[in-house]
Amino acid sequence: MQIKVLSPDVASKIAAGEVVERPASVVKELLENSLDAGATQIAIEVQGGGVRLIRVVDNGAGIPPEEVDLAFERFATSKVATTDDLEGISSLGFRGEALPSIAAVSEVTMVTRSRDELSGIFVNIKDGAILEKAKRGCPIGTTVTVRNLFRNVPARLKFLKSTATENGHISNLVAQYSLAFPEVRFTLLIDGRTAFRSTGSGNLREVLGAVYGLEVARAMLLIETKEGADPLLPGVTGFVSPITLTRASRSYLSFFVNRRWVQSRMATYALEEAYQGLLMVGRHPIAVINISLPPQELDVNVHPTKNEVRFRNERDIFSAVQRAVRATLTAQAPMPTLDTLPQPQPVSASQAEHLPAFAARPEEAAIRTPLATPPQSAEPVAKSIPILRVVGQLANTYVIAEGPDGMYLIDQHAAHERVLFEKIRNERSRRAPEVQGLLEPVTVELTVRQQELLEIQAEALSEYGFGIEHFGERTYLVRSMPAVLRGQNVAQSLVEVLDFLAEGEKGDRREDIAASLACHGAVRAGQALSHEEMRDLIRQLEQASQPRTCPHGRPTMIHLSSLQLEKGFGRR
Repeated sequence: MQIKVLSPDVASKIAAGEVVERPASVVKELLENSLDAGATQIAIEVQGGGVRLIRVVDNGAGIPPEEVDLAFERFATSKVATTDDLEGISSLGFRGEALPSIAAVSEVTMVTRSRDELSGIFVNIKDGAILEKAKRGCPIGTTVTVRNLFRNVPARLKFLKSTATENGHISNLVAQYSLAFPEVRFTLLIDGRTAFRSTGSGNLREVLGAVYGLEVARAMLLIETKEGADPLLPGVTGFVSPITLTRASRSYLSFFVNRRWVQSRMATYALEEAYQGLLMVGRHPIAVINISLPPQELDVNVHPTKNEVRFRNERDIFSAVQRAVRATLTAQAPMPTLDTLPQPQPVSASQAEHLPAFAARPEEAAIRTPLATPPQSAEPVAKSIPILRVVGQLANTYVIAEGPDGMYLIDQHAAHERVLFEKIRNERSRRAPEVQGLLEPVTVELTVRQQELLEIQAEALSEYGFGIEHFGERTYLVRSMPAVLRGQNVAQSLVEVLDFLAEGEKGDRREDIAASLACHGAVRAGQALSHEEMRDLIRQLEQASQPRTCPHGRPTMIHLSSLQLEKGFGRR
């Protein structure tokens, strides 16, 4: 086939396909233009899922009359002029592709007036060409109306989802930008109905109420920022949910970089690391996080949609997010009560296969394990539980204790698991694990996958006290083990740790190893404890840095306040 230069019409439609994926893409580009123009009020109207009509009205700076034609030329922009400018982009838009791409696949009209003009300019554009241009009276700002989206690209039109789905994408987009710019008043009308409205007061908690409801907004925890922080280091601001407020998916996570809405696996992972051991399996937090850093520390010119960014130093960003969120949870998260405690979620068969047997069924195989001595925590102690007085044991599973404001029920397995987890982790950090030597080495035969994991995690396992030697094709000798596993089946314990590691992310799994060992070594449900053992367990839990949950996220206790007890017995 002969090589030919594409016609301008075909080239423009190809380019438009990168920028305008669906109606929400049009709304996004127009919103970003309005925000870059300094608008404090933005009204969005859509009809027919955005295919029939999209209209964005703002009170921004407007476009001077002599620049209106240029605004619809490809790569015409006021945001950058030289390649050096790409190193420090601070605006949301900069590529000069949005308006011409939209005009290539729809019918567009614009009315705009700059602050220096007494009247505005009206333009009508079809197939990328200006059909009409005239003066028109209008307020300062810009109104862009897009009709019949993808009318000349039937293939793209065919692949759009239902009207309700496209409206949902648009609603979510407007909600995200309202979270990024709480000082801007957003209004969204869908088929004549007001679907969303923010006040523009600048109060992010108010916007959270508009997006997620008042109850969620009140419960969210403010990420406190330190005064005088190094301006060269990433700043982290926003809100995160307490451990009692979770969702079943990650769709409630919002990340912004210099107030640009982005998708970032790294930031998501950092957030989840901050919640590690605090949430139940399959539950996720709500978060609105803005990362601030100098423009030269990131690259926003990754894709025409501008949804992705690259960081110069991802490690700094990861640490900043993880530490800020973890500090917020440690300082502010309340202990769950019976009313606010999240209910265990059903686990599917596939999920159950991914859980280690000892984590999924802690009540089985009750084995008496001596309680460890109180650990010397390397982390600051979170004063989140009061001093408790042990009253007794319920069903050989729960320790009943009295506090200054009511009754506490402590899950003995979860509580001991938390104590052991911090003890094991602190011993490793000091490179002084408590090791149990074996008089006779134990032979363990592994699968190919387990062998691969053992080779990868050999150093980490050694740091916790495992002494393992290769003894054949897939056979190994265990000569020592962590003392926390004293009395356990050594071979089974090692295999279960490896199987647990098989289901997680690759990389450093030291925290997961500690959690697995703690769970396997903790006292079991159904195991009778003496009064002295219960008292020792509670004292150790009081010294833990995160006493409210086990490493896997289950709560260690629930609280029945004096008021709840009085109401329950009809005294109030």
